[in-house]
Amino acid sequence: MNPITIDPEIMSGTPCFTGTRVPIKNLFDYLAHGHPMQEFLRQFPSVRPEQAQSVLDLARETLLKTAAA
Repeated sequence: MNPITIDPEIMSGTPCFTGTRVPIKNLFDYLAHGHPMQEFLRQFPSVRPEQAQSVLDLARETLLKTAAA
């Protein structure tokens, strides 16, 4: 299952965690400001830990593939 949904009917097409209205950007913002993932998950309980980890894994894989090309 894709952890990210992009739907013009949900948050105007902002990439969100699948099944939620929580933008993916929120996770990256939390982590970039030094907050642990557990804090993000507390603030956004509709996001499951597996979803957050899956998004991070996908971002890592995508970045590494792009950098290697």
